[in-house]
Formats: sequence, C-alpha cells, structure tokens
Amino acid sequence: MADARRYFDDIQLGEAYESPGRTVTEADIVMFAGLSGDYNILHTDAEFMKSSSFGERIAHGLLGLAIQSGLFTRAGTPFATLGLGGLRWKFKQPIKIGDTIRVRATVTAKQDTKPDRGVVTLERQVLNQRGEVVQEGETDVVVERRPGG
Repeated sequence: MADARRYFDDIQLGEAYESPGRTVTEADIVMFAGLSGDYNILHTDAEFMKSSSFGERIAHGLLGLAIQSGLFTRAGTPFATLGLGGLRWKFKQPIKIGDTIRVRATVTAKQDTKPDRGVVTLERQVLNQRGEVVQEGETDVVVERRPGG
C-alpha cells in the first residue's frame, strides 16, 4: 500500500487548503466543559447568557482551536506530522451553538531543523458559515522528511 502522507520535502510555500465544515453542537460544548473542567457561565448558563452581549452560550475558545486542528486533517493534508512546534493564536469572534466552521490554511514558511525533519508554518483561519473569521493564527508543525530521501 502506498504511503499517502505528505513529507516535508513534498510541501511547497503558498500551498492552500480548505476543510469541509463541521457544525458545533451543544453536546460538543457540554462534553468539552466536562473534559476541561471549564464550567464558566459563558458556556454553561443559558439564562444568564440571554442577557449578555452574545445573547446565548458560546463555545470555549479552546474547543474551537481543537476542532480546527481536526478539520485541518480533513483538508486533504495528511502531513507526516511529528508534533506541534509552536502556536500563535487569536480568538476574534465567538463560536455559537449551531455555527458551522471550516478551516483555511496556507503554507507561509518552511525551515530545515534536523536531517529527518523540518518545520512548516501554516497561517490558519477558522471561518463560520457566514465567512466571518472567528479564530486565526499560525501553527508551526514538525513534519518528517521522506524516509531515505
């Protein structure tokens, strides 16, 4: 079986990717609150949030960050990833229950680090169903070089 992963040597500056969408549900927020222990009223108190500037509960910012990571893996980019090397991230707008988010990513830099790997920098945007940027930033992904390359 052929190896479908993309290695450091295969990835080019300027490559762009877009994931399919994924709808954020109330269950996602409840499960993330339980997993993280973050039961802040922004995420858990529907009555209180009705009178807030958001008008309703919002997803945890880190839940959006986690979902975008998973969406990136569905954007046709099976990188031969060894790990995350860095993260610079901004939370621009809330993600609400029922929002459908997707990720756009562009390769903005590549750096050789060791003979068997390198770092690929990706500029990422998380967009909602209206095309509004709700989160954005850069991630440095450590990517394996092609074996024997």
